[in-house]
Amino acid sequence: MTTFLHDRLTLLRCELLLSAVVVWMAATGGQAAADDDQLVRNPNFTVTHDEQLPAGWAVWTPAFQDAACVVRATDQGLRIDAPQKPYAVGGVWQELREITGEQAYAIQAICKAERLPCPYRSLTIRLLWTHEGKNVHPAGMLVRGPAVDGDLLRFRDVLVAPKGADGARLSLEVKWPQGGSVCFRQVSVCRTDPPPPRKVKVGTVYLRPQKSTPEKNLELFCQQIDEAGRLGLDIVCLPEAILAVGTPHSTVDVAEPIPGPASERLGRAAKRNHLWVVAGLMERDGDRVYNTAVLLDREGKLAGKYRKVHLPREEWQKGITPGDEYPVFQTDFGTVAIQVCYDWFFPEIGTIWGLQGAEIVFAPTWGTTFADKDGRAEGETVFRVRARDNGFYLVPSVYDGSSMIIDPLGKILVSNQGRTGVFWHEIELSQRESLQWVGNWRSIGPRDRMPASYGPLLSDPPRPNY
Repeated sequence: MTTFLHDRLTLLRCELLLSAVVVWMAATGGQAAADDDQLVRNPNFTVTHDEQLPAGWAVWTPAFQDAACVVRATDQGLRIDAPQKPYAVGGVWQELREITGEQAYAIQAICKAERLPCPYRSLTIRLLWTHEGKNVHPAGMLVRGPAVDGDLLRFRDVLVAPKGADGARLSLEVKWPQGGSVCFRQVSVCRTDPPPPRKVKVGTVYLRPQKSTPEKNLELFCQQIDEAGRLGLDIVCLPEAILAVGTPHSTVDVAEPIPGPASERLGRAAKRNHLWVVAGLMERDGDRVYNTAVLLDREGKLAGKYRKVHLPREEWQKGITPGDEYPVFQTDFGTVAIQVCYDWFFPEIGTIWGLQGAEIVFAPTWGTTFADKDGRAEGETVFRVRARDNGFYLVPSVYDGSSMIIDPLGKILVSNQGRTGVFWHEIELSQRESLQWVGNWRSIGPRDRMPASYGPLLSDPPRPNY
């Protein structure tokens, strides 16, 4: 809530600055005044007389000039389109002066699109930090947006300049309008306070009971929740099918309703430790059995559940039913999702969760996250790639291999390495790390997807491929 209020106040401040600029420019014939807070020159794209381009802005075009958009000033703002060129690109840019390293800047833009099939893919605002005239990173940082606000589209964000930055290039970019157009009306960059951190203490458990019973397992895993509470964690992940592992019972034998005795017992442990819990159970629902993972909130209430979609032979031969949904869940620290074991073999589901805004994906897993052997990619590497592919944290809790926490670049932050217990790391959800060349994948990857070409993924295999 603190982060939300901070962002709203920052953006309101920028809006007031923009409003003041509009009033002042109307009174002075359109010449923008120097403002200590407003870094953009001519933020409303005002033109005088018959100018084709607003003062302060320069046009950028692609190397292949035949693919260039048309950029022109109008009385409504700066219009960019390409009526006969569906895959045209183009935009405008401006150098920002007086940038200070490690200073936060609030960025806002307002535009209106017409007949633009996918504004999120087609419209980008990029801030390229510079040092002595050279880009600090070739991709820069993308400003969050556009979000729909009535008949307008808005970009809103707060970015912190990297250490050593002394300038920036603000770039408004249009990609593949496909017969549509956009009219940029306002853009603002102003100094602000940095956003508060979004630190979360995340834990994962490594525990494999031996010669046990479902009742004993439940007690053992509640003890791990208690240990997570002593560590002050915000959330902890337990493995898959915790009532069956290490017992003589099959997963079908231990299935029960959810909510039910096991989820309620785990909920009491979550409540007394005031933390969130992810746990793998087996669910009986009428005449069906599912492999289900639950999410319990700090009050011990069932906040959500995920039914495992991809079933290996050991499960479908038992008659277990697959799930068919990929939900995400809102917590008090961010957006999370849950996968279960065999799901990790299928890259599509990570893409779905990434597109739905998941910041952390928890993975109750029987196995495996073994390290690579004989040059072959084993579970540990695949889990790391899944996190890197989608720009989210991935937290498996396993019986075979290592329970670990993996960051959005695929780095293992913590691993149990053969030990039993709770292993944790404090992560920063507001951090936007960049790949060396591409940039921050979480903001760039979804824009560059080409779903119209993915038709084969949406049909059953037409024939054996082996």
